[in-house]
Amino acid sequence: MARLFPFRALRYDSNRIPHMADVVTQPYDKISPEMQDRYYAASPYNLIRVILGRKFETDTEEGENVYTRAAATLKQWRNEGVLKQESEPALYGYAQTYDVPGRPGETRERRGFIALAQLHDYEEKVVYRHEQTFPKHKSDRLALFKATRAYCEQIYMLYSDPTFTAEKAIFDDKDGHVRKADLEIKDEYGVHHRVWKLTDPALIAKVLAAMEDKQLIIADGHHRYETSVGYMHERAKELGIDEKAAPKTDSGLPAPAFPEQAMMMTFVNMAAPGITILPTHRVVFGLKGFDAEHFFAQAHEYFTVTPIQNPSSKGPSEEAVLLEKLRTCDGVAFVAVTKDGSALLKPKTETVAPLLEGLSKRQQQLDVTQLHKVVLEKLLGLDETAVRAGDNVRYLREASEAIEQVRTGKANVAFLIKPVSLSQMRDISLNLEVMPQKSTDFYPKLLSGLAMYTLD
Repeated sequence: MARLFPFRALRYDSNRIPHMADVVTQPYDKISPEMQDRYYAASPYNLIRVILGRKFETDTEEGENVYTRAAATLKQWRNEGVLKQESEPALYGYAQTYDVPGRPGETRERRGFIALAQLHDYEEKVVYRHEQTFPKHKSDRLALFKATRAYCEQIYMLYSDPTFTAEKAIFDDKDGHVRKADLEIKDEYGVHHRVWKLTDPALIAKVLAAMEDKQLIIADGHHRYETSVGYMHERAKELGIDEKAAPKTDSGLPAPAFPEQAMMMTFVNMAAPGITILPTHRVVFGLKGFDAEHFFAQAHEYFTVTPIQNPSSKGPSEEAVLLEKLRTCDGVAFVAVTKDGSALLKPKTETVAPLLEGLSKRQQQLDVTQLHKVVLEKLLGLDETAVRAGDNVRYLREASEAIEQVRTGKANVAFLIKPVSLSQMRDISLNLEVMPQKSTDFYPKLLSGLAMYTLD
């Protein structure tokens, strides 16, 4: 049973922050050093100082460090009134209108809503994951969370409701027209974000009731979710509280039995249009003695290898040529890019089959699974532990950046892949399976700083 709750969000005071675009950010794991610098320069109240602050050589584990500074900053902003807590519990409608990357002229809108939800272990079959996580990311988020005692970012959660009950209640007025938003922001990618504050108890009750029987799938935020579940267990034991205790209803609306029992999420209906999944390309670096000719010779045993001629200076870009080759190839395929040339790799089904034994048919049909099992593990000798540790693999959204890293010698080889489909991700999740880490890139990302959930 999915339990959702309205909450009294901590939000930026619009009287103190006239330009909200100056203080919100992309999610922490999508922020490059250059973006971090830009956010620092945008405003002294930019949320970057809390979710991904600068580290200094003088930092110590027991003394001042990036986490203690984040907590002090959050406290200071609350004391100054830059951040204010809402006076009544609410849900927050959230819509994002965006141009689809790589598809000129195509615009989509993704709708959802922000609420709290009770945390569950995966074994309870209420919340489902779809990909592996990186241990070091979880330890970082746990340290930040313990210091700040606040959720400053939402995780992105999917559910399915062909009747669109929640969306109709949240976004439509009595005449069926979309309500006027309370907040509008355009981010650095040109995405138009709109937020609606919803405090009507009857509306809130209708939305919560509609979500009770839903299965929830994590789209983005596996690290934060798993960190929060672990912290919930820890705090329930410390407080002597049943972690599955029924919600409080003191105000007439449900609330978590204890603050750590829930976390902040954005819920998006898989039955609605507007969801976009982009590929996450793999860049392999640090391989001693890597030789492109030898690699392609080995690859011939498992793949049909079709060299791709470098484009002329007057024609389409290399990125465009390689992605078009990939897009027009049916079935599992990926493009390998080396300094000595590129090629399309299409697996020989019978030859790769032994390397995929033990995996379900769903897993075996995934491009990203075959890339990891056959190419990274078998051909390049990178075992799963090394890949998960991030020792030799980078994950990039932009194919142009992946190609550039190879061309400049920062990487040995890049692999451009197709995106996982929404139906593939859903089926993997609901059958209690997981894909390799960074298998999906949901676009656009949820802005951080629109609403926050504080435990104290």
